[in-house]
Amino acid sequence: MIQKLQRKFIIVSMLSTLLVLAVIIGSINILNYQKVVGDADSILRILSENNGRFPKREFPMEQDFAAPPAHGKFHPETMSPELPYESRYFSVVVSQGAEILSIDTGKIAAVSTSEACQYALQALGLKPSSGFLGDYRYLRKEDAGQTTLIFLDCGRSLSTFRSFFISSILVSLLGLASVLALVIIFSKVALRPVSESYGKQRQFITDAGHEIKTPLTIIDADAEILEMEFGENEWLEGIRKQTSRLAELTDSLIYLSRMEEPEKRQAKAEFCLSDAIEETAGSFQALAATQNKTFEMEIAPLLSFYGDEASIRQLISILLDNALKYSPEHGRITVSLQKKGKNLLFFVCNESEPISKEHLSRLFERFYRADASRNSETGGYGIGLSIAKAIVTAHKGKICAGSEGHSFQISITF
Repeated sequence: MIQKLQRKFIIVSMLSTLLVLAVIIGSINILNYQKVVGDADSILRILSENNGRFPKREFPMEQDFAAPPAHGKFHPETMSPELPYESRYFSVVVSQGAEILSIDTGKIAAVSTSEACQYALQALGLKPSSGFLGDYRYLRKEDAGQTTLIFLDCGRSLSTFRSFFISSILVSLLGLASVLALVIIFSKVALRPVSESYGKQRQFITDAGHEIKTPLTIIDADAEILEMEFGENEWLEGIRKQTSRLAELTDSLIYLSRMEEPEKRQAKAEFCLSDAIEETAGSFQALAATQNKTFEMEIAPLLSFYGDEASIRQLISILLDNALKYSPEHGRITVSLQKKGKNLLFFVCNESEPISKEHLSRLFERFYRADASRNSETGGYGIGLSIAKAIVTAHKGKICAGSEGHSFQISITF
């Protein structure tokens, strides 16, 4: 239990850290990408408004070229004086019939005339009026029956963006690994009081159970002596019944406490699960007949299983006893064992009153009763399914309960 709690603590901590890092790194990289695109679009708009060239500056101003001036127009004084020398671009003018009218590659050395034509034809076939073709940001402008396409080389900006993106991912992974190591170390320290408390609780249940069994044995023996001396009567019969119930509850608590001990090692061996289920379920057929209930078995033959046979037989007895107790008169009980792929599927199904999802999720908790009045009539302590779950967990299986209409089913997968 403590190990599961520690795993959950680690998983929740790491998921929370991962989510925070994803939001931070994602936000930073999105802003960086938007900055690259915004700067490129600003330059392309300047070139578009000036027929594919940078205008001459008339007034030296120290304003950011990316900030649009009033009325949405770009003027020479709004751009950096170094911008025309830092930018690499080319332009292509195309007619309505997709005929190349002019090509200007004077401001870029990496693109030839033929390559500029190919880029222009590709951009013409795209719906957006601006976007990326490789590392080139393009802007398409239609005017006077012709289309002007301007391409800006964003290779350096995109390379910087990609480098920062990869670096941020690597740093985040390194940070996650560091956080994981710290969480593993500190989770043991944080859960140590819980582990000690849980260990003391288990030890108390075991010790108290053994201490209670001694006076119970004495009370039962004294009741037998009184019965021999005074004969049978309802009072002595009541004492013996309640003593028996208390002894049964004590044994169940001790067994459940031992099953949850991490150092518990069961005597596991290969055995025929089909025969174990048939033999154990066979003892319940006569009891079902006396209660006018239909008992059916669908057991696939010769299915072997590696585990503790005594615990598995107890598991089957718990589930069948539960099915008999809570099925109505003339009800149907079905026991099934099948093999599906590498897994063994075991089902116990019985007719029952509908059970809500809220109750289904808590059926395997200790002392939980979906219907207190019904449980008081049928007996039991609300601990049987807890023992069943502990046995299944010890064999690395999964157990779940389901209710549909008037049918209740417990399924186990090994």
